[in-house]
Amino acid sequence: MTELPIAASPQEPKLLDRVRSAARVRHLSLRTEKAYAQWIRRYILFHGKRHPSEMGEAEINAFLTHLAVAKQVSPSTQTQALCALLFLYRTVLEREVGELKGLIRARRRRKLPVVLTREEVKSVLARLQGSDHLFLSLLYGTGMRLMEALRLRVKDVDFSCDQILIRDGKGAKDRITMLPGSLKPLLVEHLKGVKRLHGEDLRRGYGQVFLPYALARKYPQADREWGWQWVFPAPELSVDPRSGVRRRHHLHDRSLQKAFREAVRQAGIAKPATCHTLRHSFATHLLVAGYDIRTVQELLGHQSLRTTMIYTHVLNRGGRGVQSPIDSL
Repeated sequence: MTELPIAASPQEPKLLDRVRSAARVRHLSLRTEKAYAQWIRRYILFHGKRHPSEMGEAEINAFLTHLAVAKQVSPSTQTQALCALLFLYRTVLEREVGELKGLIRARRRRKLPVVLTREEVKSVLARLQGSDHLFLSLLYGTGMRLMEALRLRVKDVDFSCDQILIRDGKGAKDRITMLPGSLKPLLVEHLKGVKRLHGEDLRRGYGQVFLPYALARKYPQADREWGWQWVFPAPELSVDPRSGVRRRHHLHDRSLQKAFREAVRQAGIAKPATCHTLRHSFATHLLVAGYDIRTVQELLGHQSLRTTMIYTHVLNRGGRGVQSPIDSL
């Protein structure tokens, strides 16, 4: 990988190291940190390895316009690149970049979400086994996002109240969703196996889990407590890329996405379904069942009702969810 001459002096840390440090101080996720570093690197290479402190609004406009016009990236991809550069200038370099006038934005298309029917969901889940089946059933049964379910802790599953507390979801917000009754016995048995695995890790001198917001320093023994463990731990120990500590992380999202794609293929479903499709299906099927859209909005954690209303356009009742008058003749 090309090394960038972006250290201000031999005594100062390299620019990308400063970006990573600033991201960690602000508790950004590892994925966000990596994405920001990647976009900043591409920005520097695009301008011939010039230092960002020597560039400004014109260079940012040129790079983002290149992404939209030449690379034809999606609006969300261009927005991510813009966020990375704003983070670089405003947070790391402590400079304003102007109003970015003349920036060509990628064209945003209104896309309806892919939704599976109840029969299709049932067919896909029937082709899954073990923790894959339980995990993906929870996605459909609760409306959780993929990473929200992966980051679920044992203490956040309330069996007495049949609910799940989703912490630090999108927008750094907490919310509560239901614990489906049909999945409750399966989850109880699953956690028994997870607890045995945790006990074995403790006997081997491991058993630690990642704690957010410096809680590991405030509560030195909390990272070994049962309540803080992942509901869906990885099968093997791994080294934390930030701390270098060897411990058990949660399942990798790619393994679940791969299992879901294979199940969709085996079910003979031609729709471009992903794990997130289960969340779309959850919302749509609740609306079909007659639940209030405000309730669905709260379960999904949407800030705006307009975001939730997109599901009214994919109800399983024809165009725009409206019943044709001829059907009532």
